[in-house]
Amino acid sequence: MNQPREERTFVMLKPDGVQRGLIGECLKRFEQRGLKVVALEMFKPSYEQMHEHYPQDKEWIKRLGEKATKTYAEYGLDIERDFGTTDELEMGRQVRTWLIDYMTSAPLVRMVVEGVHAVDMVRKIIGPTLPYMADMGTLRGDYSIDSPAVSTPEKRAVMNLAHASETQEEAAHEIKHWFGDNPPVFEYDRI
Repeated sequence: MNQPREERTFVMLKPDGVQRGLIGECLKRFEQRGLKVVALEMFKPSYEQMHEHYPQDKEWIKRLGEKATKTYAEYGLDIERDFGTTDELEMGRQVRTWLIDYMTSAPLVRMVVEGVHAVDMVRKIIGPTLPYMADMGTLRGDYSIDSPAVSTPEKRAVMNLAHASETQEEAAHEIKHWFGDNPPVFEYDRI
């Protein structure tokens, strides 16, 4: 039988998480669950850094448009009015631009979190990407209520407090992207 293993994941608190004073609450929730914060830094990213952070492949960008289409259909909203198109790739490009603008609008907090199943545990603690779908008890469920139905007409990204890597491979890539080849990761024992 395979034993669960320690892994590292990347977390970035977004402008709304920082500006609303939720840094401590986020850290507290990770630590209460038994995860360790092994690297931590507040910073202000450049446009280029954020451009490189978000995937640039057509499949990922189109998926952003597909999510918008689903939300608009669910709530009976006029997607063409708000996006100016029904082409999901073009809609995804708009959303990606809003994401980069949002993420460069204020300081962020980047961190590396370590523990058993860290990738999955952190995502569970944070909650689903769309805050209005997040259960109470998750960070997004407790502290955010934003939705594409609200953000899109305002031509902005959904404010959802934090980014967390989806896979171990993505975590390794993002840790390297945001902390470099030799990240300042600290080893210590929890007591």
